[in-house]
Amino acid sequence: MPPLLPPLRSAARALPLGLLVVALTVQAAAAVEPHLVLLIVATAAVLCAEAALHRWLPGQVTLLARVRADTMVRRLACDLLLLVGMIRMPGERSEAVYLPLVLGLLLFYALHLATHAAAIRVRQSRTLPLLTRNIDASALRITPAPRALLTRRHGPRLILFGLPLTAGLLVTATNDRPQYAAMGIAVSVGLAAVSLGTLARCLLRRGPATPDEVQEWFDAWLADYRPTVGMYFSGGASSAYQANMWLDALASLDGRPVILLRERFMMQRIGATDLPVICLPKVSQLLRLEQSSLKMLIHPANSGRTSQVLRVPTIKHAFVNHGESDKLSSCNPYAKAYDEVWVAGPAARERYALADVGVRDGDVVEIGRPQLAPIAPYAGPPTGPYTTVLYAPTWEGWDGNPGNTSVVLAGENIVRELLADPGVRLLYKPHPMTGSVDPRAGAADARIQELIHAANRARPGPRPAPGAAAELARRTAELDALTASAFRPDADDAERMLAQGTPEPGRAAAVDAATAAWEAAHWASLPEGEHQIVTSDRPALYACFNAADLLISDVSSVVSDYLAGEKPYAVANTGALSDAEFREAFPTVSAATVLTPDAAGVPALLASVRDPGGDGLAPARADLKLRLLGPSDPPSAVRFADAARELCRAADTHRRRMEERLLPGIPAQRRAEAAKPAREP
Repeated sequence: MPPLLPPLRSAARALPLGLLVVALTVQAAAAVEPHLVLLIVATAAVLCAEAALHRWLPGQVTLLARVRADTMVRRLACDLLLLVGMIRMPGERSEAVYLPLVLGLLLFYALHLATHAAAIRVRQSRTLPLLTRNIDASALRITPAPRALLTRRHGPRLILFGLPLTAGLLVTATNDRPQYAAMGIAVSVGLAAVSLGTLARCLLRRGPATPDEVQEWFDAWLADYRPTVGMYFSGGASSAYQANMWLDALASLDGRPVILLRERFMMQRIGATDLPVICLPKVSQLLRLEQSSLKMLIHPANSGRTSQVLRVPTIKHAFVNHGESDKLSSCNPYAKAYDEVWVAGPAARERYALADVGVRDGDVVEIGRPQLAPIAPYAGPPTGPYTTVLYAPTWEGWDGNPGNTSVVLAGENIVRELLADPGVRLLYKPHPMTGSVDPRAGAADARIQELIHAANRARPGPRPAPGAAAELARRTAELDALTASAFRPDADDAERMLAQGTPEPGRAAAVDAATAAWEAAHWASLPEGEHQIVTSDRPALYACFNAADLLISDVSSVVSDYLAGEKPYAVANTGALSDAEFREAFPTVSAATVLTPDAAGVPALLASVRDPGGDGLAPARADLKLRLLGPSDPPSAVRFADAARELCRAADTHRRRMEERLLPGIPAQRRAEAAKPAREP
């Protein structure tokens, strides 16, 4: 039977909104037919529901705003209903006495509107046309941001500043003394007036540099730094890992690397690096790069905004992808838009040729996978009391193919078979997008995690060595000190840009060393034999590779990367293909044990991994590694650097040809077009 946890979570998410609707309805009834107790209880329930929505369910707050039921409308309705109910209560209540209260209430909301307008203007004045990291921005006159409660959280501000007003009205409703309501309104009006005055001072003093000044400053920096190579990345909030895996490889290139982004939120999602990071949100800013020294860009992913940078004719572009698998997404037709497609090994070259998507074989360059250097080589069968198995399924994908992920049809069976073996330690690392498209995948993931928790409860094992927890805490503190943001809670993008100026020398290397120390402390701190669910950024996937004796996964780039260590692995076949068809369709499966949805082959798989003579697939894995990742000599990092130099030479040659053209007006036209403000698509 499916666990009750997902339905309970859904009910918990709906509770505040339901409470708000019921409370407002009861409050209206208590105002029309005066009932003091119901009026007080309903008002308190409205306040609690509002606080819960803003604290835990901001998506529902946005949804209400879209149907014109935003925070101000709801709070005004609540206070007016309270005022009406208070006036209609039995007793000698003069409406003339309560008229000033109505006017005071309206004054408070008028000040709130004025404050909201001033906050919008302040945010606009502090929204720079571009953002940077690891570049000294002190010349831009950036000052600390005002309190976020004043500029970016108008809903919580209204609730907080309106509390004295609502409390005063409630007290007056109970004892018919208008002075309490007047006192509460006066306090709320005072808070609103102070916040408005604070924002007005921000508008009157000289703010950050103007857009033209920022662009002039950035052009001067480009002319001084003279970048030659870079990485271009655009994507959603959960896709930053695709760029982060290329940071070290980019930093190792000759020249002056730079990272170009398009989304402002991505600035803080890019990992630790000493390289300059630049966010250029507008197309017009990208087109100005034609006048820069930038020669080539690598692209870890395709996105809708990629086509915009491809319009710059002086820059050469290489698609490097964020992982290779036998899926169709690894030979996307969009790849033909790039000057070159850099792949790991011969298998990817063959994949593009078979897919016939318009990528010429001469544009495919084999560079290996430079980020796989940290993966440890196979050292033979496990020698300890436990065999560590990493189950790392991929997500369900966009096309609805049941063979994309094993989580739905086979995940629970695989995990049950693994947990049934007392000599197995399971590491379960689902894809971060599991359940984002198909709810069944999310539900299966929740059931798998519950199976693992239950197995750990029934399997108390020996505790880690004394002091291991303290060592992990120390390493965690060291790593957090290097990677955690040091920003004020109220800091905005402009203030973060100022704070993230010129980096300390060697910071990225220090983060790498601290990460390695943390990973060692993490594994040492775990109870021997305890199963683990890994859903956070730490430990990283490659650290799990090194801890595992066996991988069970799906047809995905995880398999290709894992083969760098030549360890045994298995792939789940949950589609409609037979075993022979499955192996023929997906070359990465040729050196794997194939598991059916019932996971009946798991015991035999574990036996072969533990038996020194039972692993008959080792030669096949070595051959497949060569086919997927290319040769080890020269190393992938060297081949990556050579490919970058060759593409830079091609860019230089192209520029010379353009300068020698018989039609010199074409470059001049391009410069004129780049100077024009571009319309956002």
